[in-house]
Amino acid sequence: MGFFDKLKSGLSKTKDAFNDRVNEVMANFRKVDEELMEQLEEVLILSDVGIEASTKIIDRLRDRVKLEKIEDKDEVQKALIDEISKELSKNDCHVHLDTKPSVMMMVGVNGAGKTTSIGKISASLKAQGKKVMIVAADTFRAAAIEQLEVWAQRAGVTFFRKPEGSDPASVVFDGIKMAKEENYDVIIIDTAGRLHTKKNLMDELGKIQRIIDRELPEASQEILLVLDGTTGQNALIQAKEFSEVTKITGLVLTKLDGTAKGGIVIALCSEMNIPVKFVGVGEGIEDLQEFVPEDFAKALFE
Repeated sequence: MGFFDKLKSGLSKTKDAFNDRVNEVMANFRKVDEELMEQLEEVLILSDVGIEASTKIIDRLRDRVKLEKIEDKDEVQKALIDEISKELSKNDCHVHLDTKPSVMMMVGVNGAGKTTSIGKISASLKAQGKKVMIVAADTFRAAAIEQLEVWAQRAGVTFFRKPEGSDPASVVFDGIKMAKEENYDVIIIDTAGRLHTKKNLMDELGKIQRIIDRELPEASQEILLVLDGTTGQNALIQAKEFSEVTKITGLVLTKLDGTAKGGIVIALCSEMNIPVKFVGVGEGIEDLQEFVPEDFAKALFE
């Protein structure tokens, strides 16, 4: 199964909820008028796209319908898919790991799927021929370190750890030192997910960031926030809170196969101005893939 088919299959709960609503609106369709636009906007809002993003998309659709004199419902739907795709594409969704080494720092609350995402991304990078090191900088949960080590073994990449309770910044410093000496392509850093102690987390991420900037000043950096897609609007709250703590370059949306709330991806791209870089649509090691906005928009309807 190609990834687009996996995406369609993984988004089936979201697509069914979304399509049922769109089809209902289109079944009652008489003409392309303001009432139709309002109904489509309501569909987007009910599908977790959020008020702000839904308004933007429908405003553009409204203008396009007038400009292009669209009167056919299939053409309205095509234009809607295109406008959703544009909203998802307005930020750069490509993953930038252009230097050797490059750094990927993963942040997110415990339970969002951070460990699993690190394992899957590591496996994908390894398959591309890259030499990868995972650095375990969440040193306060022994179980987290062990789980991450299992994923590193599965992915066939190097795992760097220090004793439980070590200072996370010192773990990162030593990991970077080894990666430079041994010519690694990508360093993936796991961080603690304790958002409720925001001050501590801010201090900790700040220290780690300063070490990366000092030790690898020219390196490409991706700071990826991992969000659980099943939490819907709650993912938006987490994205806002983490953005206050550190500069997020991209989002990883997990567990989209288990939810009808996949519309949250559009809300996040639109309201946060942060691109989605990976989406997870299954349990398998290959089921986390780089995000393609056009495919995601099409998969909501096909």
